[in-house]
Amino acid sequence: MLLYKPIWQKKYYEHAIRDDKDFKLRFNYIHFNPVKHGYVEKVKNWQFSSFHHYVDKGYYDEEWGNFDRNVDLE
Repeated sequence: MLLYKPIWQKKYYEHAIRDDKDFKLRFNYIHFNPVKHGYVEKVKNWQFSSFHHYVDKGYYDEEWGNFDRNVDLE
């Protein structure tokens, strides 16, 4: 018997980006999420991420996010 779960969360919260610092914080949050939730050990190992595109463009270093999980992402 297959059990189906919804893909999308029930609620979401709209957020207007206030400034460059806020944009960077949200951008980093998105790319670090697979590590945060234990899907991979390193950000670069999540094959579905746009992280790889931004590494190619020079926005991130390939080893970005390989630090203690308790570090602030700012």
